[in-house]
Amino acid sequence: MRSLRDGTVPLDDTSVRHLDLCLGCRACETTCPSGVRYGALIEAARGFIGSRHRRSWWERMKRGLLNRAFPNPTIMKAFGWAVRWMTRFGLRRVARTGLLPASVRRSLRYLPEPEAPFRSVALPEVIASAGPVRHRVGLLAGCVMQSLFGDTHAGTVRLLTQHGCEVRVPRGARCCGALPLHNGDHERGLALARGTIAAFDSLDVDAVLTNAAGCGAAMREYGAHFNEDAAFRAAAERVAAQVRDVAEFLHALPDFAPRTSVNVKVAYHDACHLLNGQGVEAQPRELLKRIPGVEWVDLHEADVCCGSAGTYNLTEPELAGRLAARKARNVVATEADVLVTGNPGCILQIRAALREQGSSIRVVHTADFLARAYTSEAGAPD
Repeated sequence: MRSLRDGTVPLDDTSVRHLDLCLGCRACETTCPSGVRYGALIEAARGFIGSRHRRSWWERMKRGLLNRAFPNPTIMKAFGWAVRWMTRFGLRRVARTGLLPASVRRSLRYLPEPEAPFRSVALPEVIASAGPVRHRVGLLAGCVMQSLFGDTHAGTVRLLTQHGCEVRVPRGARCCGALPLHNGDHERGLALARGTIAAFDSLDVDAVLTNAAGCGAAMREYGAHFNEDAAFRAAAERVAAQVRDVAEFLHALPDFAPRTSVNVKVAYHDACHLLNGQGVEAQPRELLKRIPGVEWVDLHEADVCCGSAGTYNLTEPELAGRLAARKARNVVATEADVLVTGNPGCILQIRAALREQGSSIRVVHTADFLARAYTSEAGAPD
């Protein structure tokens, strides 16, 4: 990356391809004895490439569409609505016939089953605690989560409000900027980040919570992203210091205890940006193990990327598919009933790979599973 910047290595298709193949999973950061912040370096390199290297028209169109569509909740809600109708009318059956191009079929593998469709949710700006208010927290509505994983947002809110939290969901925080930042579109990512920072910095809350690993990792690094912006740096650092994953926050509550048993065999997959980007590893596992009836089983290579990696499975489907198949084989070997993980991209990626291997193991978000045991209402599907 330094050689590209200095001009000692040509910025050609070969060098760009080499960096494109990086997952950005940041596993190297957790093992590097020198503490090199590789995630920041690869993001900067991708921005450098985007401003100086001309890709093919197809690559420009695909990457531009991904960087514009995913951060836009309106587009994502329309996409979720269209998927629900197309699935109802047999889109998945058409995809299996081979009538569609291979690239389209690869993308359609991530669509949910009809019985568990994408759902959007419109959370109110203030959601009252079910009892005495012990904490006030902000919750990132985000783009993908509120548009496609609305049920998970609902489960997250139940977990918080039933354990003494007043939840505030600022309208100005539409997208945190994670995907554009990770993909090297810094101008767009920072513009989105500014809106999110301003929205949360105006709140009087104990913590700013996320239930998407990539969002949390990006938000914790807001201070670094705005380090040279004198006017915005202080606000960015204040918000970054408050960011917590929802499982991390719930684990720290002194009175957070299960309210019912869940009699299933459970394994857990570490989302890369939760483990490597945020350092959250033990907390979700401990919350799951506390639940009466849960039979815990360790997942081999739980910390190895599943290949989702933001939009990597859409830009590099061949390698992403190999990683997904490897992850699915390990999941199947656990003979678990449920695989739990804390990131929406991982959920879609691993679900698709398990379907292709003929497995019926369910993949659910950590908040959905916890809502089954830690609230007085059913949360996740059986």
